[in-house]
Parts: sequence; C-alpha cells; structure tokens
Amino acid sequence: MESEARTEQRREVLDKRLTEVALMAKKLCPEARVEVNTVRYEDEDGRVKVFPPADLPETEEEKIEEALGEKCAEILEQDGLFILCAVFDSRA
Repeated sequence: MESEARTEQRREVLDKRLTEVALMAKKLCPEARVEVNTVRYEDEDGRVKVFPPADLPETEEEKIEEALGEKCAEILEQDGLFILCAVFDSRA
C-alpha cells in the first residue's frame, strides 16, 4: 500500500496534469466547455471532457481530440497516469 506522502504526491501530479490538459483544450478551442473529473473508473486516474460549440466543423473537433490524445499519451508515458480525454459533439 502506498504511503500517505506518496499518494499525496501522485495526487498533486495528477492535478497538475489535468490542469495542463484542460488549459490545452481551452487554448485549442476557447469557446469549448471543459469538464475535469478525478473520480476513478477501473484504471483511469482522471478524465477531461471537451464540449466545443455546435458550429465547430467536425474536422476541427478531430484535430482537438487528436492533439489532446497525444498529450494524454505523453502523460501516461512520463508519469504513468491514465487520463481519458474526449471531445463530444455538442449537436448530439
């Protein structure tokens, strides 16, 4: 079992990384609504949901999702944190 200090350190890194992903999402699409959640599901450490405006072209949504996916893969490789990130179609 992890020590309390190690758990706290991991939580600080997770919070920092979730903030990075959320800020990146806002930079890529300032009009988007971004939700961050740290409730654990299976092997996820956290998740970021991005809701771009309904008039954003699908190609732009895909670019945002790809860029955020690459960032989350980088975080997984560097820190071992599995952050799930998805862009949701606001028109649905």
